[in-house]
Amino acid sequence: MISPVNAIATLEAMGISHVVWIPDSLFGQWEGHLQNSSLRLIRVCREGEAWPLAAGLWAGGAQPLVIMQTTGLFESGDALRNVGFDLKCPLYAWIGVRNWLNPNSPDSARRFAVPQVDAWQLDHVWVENDGDFGRVKEHYADCRTAARLGIALIAEGAG
Repeated sequence: MISPVNAIATLEAMGISHVVWIPDSLFGQWEGHLQNSSLRLIRVCREGEAWPLAAGLWAGGAQPLVIMQTTGLFESGDALRNVGFDLKCPLYAWIGVRNWLNPNSPDSARRFAVPQVDAWQLDHVWVENDGDFGRVKEHYADCRTAARLGIALIAEGAG
């Protein structure tokens, strides 16, 4: 189980300034905690808007984080390609992997999550519980140092 309090403390420790997001079944539960944190929340209407908005924030000196679910990652592929690979904006994202903790789920979002991440060659780490946040902070720092796009895959489901 992932605690929103620990997740937000991790984001603040990472120096994240803005969260560009579309809340899902997991992240939506965190909204009150996020609103009471030092992070600035920016909602987008479609996931494809999140990547260029975060790129603009980054270009202006902010440290944004994109948050969306795997279905949003699927939807926003062209924007991700353009911003992350063509423009080489070293953004970071937390991607909720729907039903990852439910191995018998017939949900195709679960089945296509890893192949999609692999196809995009996205540098990533997994988060299944609060104990994984130390690794996320290290991964974020490594991605910043290397000026590359990175993501943390957040395991969702009943697990």
